[in-house]
Amino acid sequence: MGFLEVKDLKVHYPIRGGILNTIQDYVRAVDGVNLTIESGKTYGLVGESGSGKTTIGKTIIGLEKASAGKIFYEGQNVTNKARSRNKKYTNYNKDVQMIFQDSTSSMNPKKRIIDVMGEPMRNYFNYTPEEIKRKVAELLDIVGMNAEAMYKYPHEFSGGQRQRIGVARAVASNPKLIIADEPTSALDLSVQAQVLNFMRRIQKEYNLSYLFISHDLGVVKHMSDDIAIMHKGRFVEKGPKSEIYNNPKHIYTKRLLSAIPDIDPATRKTNKLERQRVEAEYDAQESEYYNEDGRVYDLQPFKGKHLVATKPNSLLLNESI
Repeated sequence: MGFLEVKDLKVHYPIRGGILNTIQDYVRAVDGVNLTIESGKTYGLVGESGSGKTTIGKTIIGLEKASAGKIFYEGQNVTNKARSRNKKYTNYNKDVQMIFQDSTSSMNPKKRIIDVMGEPMRNYFNYTPEEIKRKVAELLDIVGMNAEAMYKYPHEFSGGQRQRIGVARAVASNPKLIIADEPTSALDLSVQAQVLNFMRRIQKEYNLSYLFISHDLGVVKHMSDDIAIMHKGRFVEKGPKSEIYNNPKHIYTKRLLSAIPDIDPATRKTNKLERQRVEAEYDAQESEYYNEDGRVYDLQPFKGKHLVATKPNSLLLNESI
């Protein structure tokens, strides 16, 4: 058992209509997913916009409400309990933090950085002002910023600097798990690499676990141990990083991998042909992976921890490696 487990999680939003404004249908943002996050490891969650990956992260931390399913933290059922004022869940609120995609909107523009970062220290540890000042300086140093930054406001920093501050703020409560939602998507490549390296360094120093959410398979490969590929609210494939990248089985995974930009002129033409082949395969074999309603099939065991969503008794499951 991992220290955080998500079991058959569903997040459905009602669609209302008619004269009486009754529920006509549901948007199945998350439609029955399971994942296990191990201590000190990174679980990568990949999918295009609208796939449901961010909703999973927000539901784990309590910013969205689960329609069904369970979330367990260290064996305790914390479904729809995070961020509550119930003292029973204080450790969960402290131990699970989030780095948001938009670092600007996630910080109060009227508060200085010392106040933004010091809030969890006051809430969970009752630190004195002097202790907060010392701890904020230490965290800023870890992410490569000087102590004077604590007296400035968010708008005085670049996007990369704000995101590094966001990483430091997430660590301020001494968490065990950080949910990182597209933490580098708005940054240029050089700053992106800096933030990712900071996150890896902090992970080692604090023995952190990450749920790393991204649409970028290249970034997820760099950060993750296990990976789940998400489409239409469901997992289409999941397993160890090496299996997902070296032996992808679901056609949607293959599409994502073939879409990774190729900067090598020598292989660019070959990869373009591969993308065209994958698109043709997707059109020809769609029924192998999606039912008649367009819903992703349930995951089936392929090899070890490698699972792929396909119809039962599919020939795909008998393929040789």
